[in-house]
Amino acid sequence: MTVTTRLATVADAAEMAALLRANRDFLAPWEPDRSDEYFTEEGQRLVLADMLRQHEAGLTLPHMIVEDDRILGRIALSTIARGPFLSATLGYWVAADANGRGVATAAVGRVVRLAFDDLGLHRVEAGTLVHNRASQRVLQANGFRQYGLAPRYLWIAGAWRDHLLFQRLADD
Repeated sequence: MTVTTRLATVADAAEMAALLRANRDFLAPWEPDRSDEYFTEEGQRLVLADMLRQHEAGLTLPHMIVEDDRILGRIALSTIARGPFLSATLGYWVAADANGRGVATAAVGRVVRLAFDDLGLHRVEAGTLVHNRASQRVLQANGFRQYGLAPRYLWIAGAWRDHLLFQRLADD
């Protein structure tokens, strides 16, 4: 298994839409509510174009999670802040058939290295639903430490959901 990440492109829209449609039910408990358009090629073209505009502005680093040239999910650093904060928020998901194989762990490790080594960030933060033990294990395997609980943090699956907050510092 060779898992890596690469910068997202608008040309990924068709493959990403197909992957999202195939995993819609699997991802639903963990993701914000999405319109039907989100799961179309055109919807993903719009999402990816927006991510790439934010990337050009230095605000996000959108990557595809790839194994042997097949997209298995998406991972991104967002809300990249410079100045005295030097921080970003990490978000990721992988397809159901990639779950439990170390794919997310490898992708998170790679993007965290990019955050610290290439972007010069000091801190990367991630939040998980309280009951998302698998994602918590991925973060912990990559040196993240839990530092708090954010009540009603994000609107997920039709309700405001509590999240556990994790962080990793460059000098940890």
